[in-house]
Amino acid sequence: MSENESRFSRLPKPQGNTRPPELLDDRRIDVKSQRNEDAFGQMLWDHHQGKRSVEIVEREDGWVGVAGGPTAYFKSYDDWRPHEQEAVKHARGRVLDVGCGPGRHAIHQQDQGLDVFGIDVSPLAIRTARARGLRNARLFQVTQVSSKLGRFDTIIMMGNNFGLFANLKRARWLLRRFHGMTGPDARIIAESADPYTTTKECHLDYQKANRKRGKFSLQMTIRIRYEQLIGPWFEYLKVSQDEMESILVGTGWRISKFIPDTGDIYCGIMEKV
Repeated sequence: MSENESRFSRLPKPQGNTRPPELLDDRRIDVKSQRNEDAFGQMLWDHHQGKRSVEIVEREDGWVGVAGGPTAYFKSYDDWRPHEQEAVKHARGRVLDVGCGPGRHAIHQQDQGLDVFGIDVSPLAIRTARARGLRNARLFQVTQVSSKLGRFDTIIMMGNNFGLFANLKRARWLLRRFHGMTGPDARIIAESADPYTTTKECHLDYQKANRKRGKFSLQMTIRIRYEQLIGPWFEYLKVSQDEMESILVGTGWRISKFIPDTGDIYCGIMEKV
């Protein structure tokens, strides 16, 4: 066992079905309540059209909260947080923006002269990104990406979109796939938020329950609500820097640096081993 493997040997173990790309239904979710409306995309489109809109996040344990909302998704580069501004400077060549939303990061990099391909599962997010000027945006599941899309030099997962890896099993499966569709000097730029900085009992209780179930502390099942629309349940992951580093073991990727190297919200810059 290598030093890295020994260091991270206490990772949560994948449970149940081992099919790599799929997410498993959580037994705490009533499948009859599953709805597949594009709540997230409608919120973005309405904001783009000048309408006031609010993003509501519902978690499987009954917690409901107001998210950062559309204002954050539409910020220009000058209004980004310093770690975002610094992280995107590491992008180069042909760029795949996973979960591009309305194109906040993709459009900036396009303006910098990079060849950017944005993907999202929300039809109205893609419509919004195109309306805002993103030339190459397509409706696409992250689990569908492959070398058929061509070779990329950078993959970005900003806006906490490291969370789209969802769980340990899917993360490692996707990271290996990313390895095969990128050049030898490729980079992944991924943002996450350290779950261990919270002091709220409702979140601490949820994290404790997750660990008892063999999951990461903030391996969430959530859905987005907007006005009368309700999106589908999906799994979303937030991790500490140590946990992010641990997930990379055996995937062909390693952490080059964290920006910033401490704190709540951060970006990991990953390079090939």
